[in-house]
Amino acid sequence: MKSKPMVKMEGVHKWFGKLHVLKGIDLSIDEGEVIVICGVSGSGKSTLIRCINGLEPINKGKITMDGLSVCERKAKILREVRKRVGMVFQSFNLFPHLTTLENVTLAPQKVKKVKKKKAEKEAMVLLERVGIADKADSYPVSLSGGQKQRVAIARALAMNPKVMLFDEPTSALDPEMIREVLDVMIDLARGGITMIVVTHEMGFAVRVANRVMLLDEGIILESAPPEEFFRDPKQQRTKEFLGHVLKVDL
Repeated sequence: MKSKPMVKMEGVHKWFGKLHVLKGIDLSIDEGEVIVICGVSGSGKSTLIRCINGLEPINKGKITMDGLSVCERKAKILREVRKRVGMVFQSFNLFPHLTTLENVTLAPQKVKKVKKKKAEKEAMVLLERVGIADKADSYPVSLSGGQKQRVAIARALAMNPKVMLFDEPTSALDPEMIREVLDVMIDLARGGITMIVVTHEMGFAVRVANRVMLLDEGIILESAPPEEFFRDPKQQRTKEFLGHVLKVDL
């Protein structure tokens, strides 16, 4: 039986002033799918995923997330959407004055009204899952970039989201720290959570993505399963992009 669409975008347009960033995006993502979105800087990748959880309002079209209309811009609906969507940014965005444990437990306590002891117990399970339970009492300033990003992932998971959005989660990391974050993401993907990942980490796409998409000048230029996307791209622009990223001629 076909899974229900968890995220659906229909004819989505987004302008920033005169700049037309998204140009009629049509996209349906089933529950449990892992989607990787790639493209050059300025192609609209980050804007696309920020529109999904309502961080950016759209100018035209329709977005639904788990049956909720994101584009209505009603505060009650947006709050509900954001309870169901976890977002991991490239710059971590941890609260520097809070410990790792406090960063992870803050939203469940404030938004979902979870009792402190229960929130802390659940947070420790998540910190164990991402491999940094020993850093529960540490402040962000004492953590490496990879550790900070794993805290950010645990923080997003603490809300028990149905969809996880990743906006270039490894781009701010030193090369040796990228692997530890990707390992956590691979584990999440294999656990069945719906994921939309903006990244240039093509190895991650090959291992766990259901579909890989090239976004080019605000348009989904190509979308295919990883094997087809990498071995037999149909668009010349895709071949050029992959040639640049993979450092091979296609």
